[in-house]
Amino acid sequence: MSEHSFEPLKNDLLLRAARGQVVERPPMWVMRQAGRYLPEYHEAKGSRDFFECCRDAEVASTLTLQPVERFEGLLDAAIIFSDILVIPQAMGMQVEMVDKKGPHFPNPLQNPLDGQYEKVLGGKVDVAAELDYVYKAITLTRKKLAGRVPLIGFCGAPWTLFCYMVEGGGTKLFAQVKTWIYKYPEESKKLLAKIADVCVDHLAHQVKAGAQLVMVFDSWAGELGPASFKQFSEPYLAHIAQKLPLKLQELGLEKVPMTVFPKGAWFALDSACNLGYNVVGMDWLQDPSEAVRIRGDRNIVFQGNADPGVLYGTKAAITEAVETMVKGFWSGEKKGWIANLGHGITPGVNPENLKFFFEEIHRLTKP
Repeated sequence: MSEHSFEPLKNDLLLRAARGQVVERPPMWVMRQAGRYLPEYHEAKGSRDFFECCRDAEVASTLTLQPVERFEGLLDAAIIFSDILVIPQAMGMQVEMVDKKGPHFPNPLQNPLDGQYEKVLGGKVDVAAELDYVYKAITLTRKKLAGRVPLIGFCGAPWTLFCYMVEGGGTKLFAQVKTWIYKYPEESKKLLAKIADVCVDHLAHQVKAGAQLVMVFDSWAGELGPASFKQFSEPYLAHIAQKLPLKLQELGLEKVPMTVFPKGAWFALDSACNLGYNVVGMDWLQDPSEAVRIRGDRNIVFQGNADPGVLYGTKAAITEAVETMVKGFWSGEKKGWIANLGHGITPGVNPENLKFFFEEIHRLTKP
């Protein structure tokens, strides 16, 4: 059991669905639901920078709860307001959030002999101390949720974090990380293994603090071809799925459902169903009916997968996107689907359109 005492969960739909149980309707939440498309987010954030918000438990919990309160009765989960790049920070790398540009590493990893690589690879990472602010925010949020909906914890996947650590930020070319994996494959794999272990620790501490489901975001998985994905992403995703339950057991904690999201790696759907996760998230490049066919009779739950861009469109377009998902993921089975977008909600979306998206899922899946 967690060392904290929390109010009992009133809505456990997400947890039941994630375990593959038959449920009365598909649970729903969306990636980046706490964020800049909400006017109240900007109000609560004030003049603080992004990472300041993450480090202040009170602010992080307020931001986490905003969508739950705004879309009351429509959302079945909260996801902690944090960032995937807290792991490189805990590993001793400097990361800044540059306004309108996104994350920036002033000193990315240049090559295996740059001095920093050895330091990051050999350094002892104490997540309990370095990322204590994340765990404090989770505990506080869980208390404030008072059992309304479950709280999701998360981390970035090793491959995606490695991309940021060597590219120094977002990129369209992935030139640095491709140089690493094709020029220094062994050194790349050593660092990926190290990151995977830190991910396991970070997720375990989130569960200890009160997270009830955890998700691993492999946002750049689609930058790898099938053969490279098998070498530089998949083994480390499998490592997390295998090691996290053991780590939780060590800490005297119960297992929680686990979700993997290899964005863009549509070619890996079949093998993603064998990685050891309960839930496989998918983006809008995947056809729901085809995904269900590939899954076969494996007890794997899908999460997704409407194009977030549909929320810029008309109500009719939103209805059509929901119908495609419902027809593909939810026909007659009453299990195996968590409704979501195929990636995070994008800036500039009208929150009313998101509300309509939720209402349509409710309407079209009513028992």
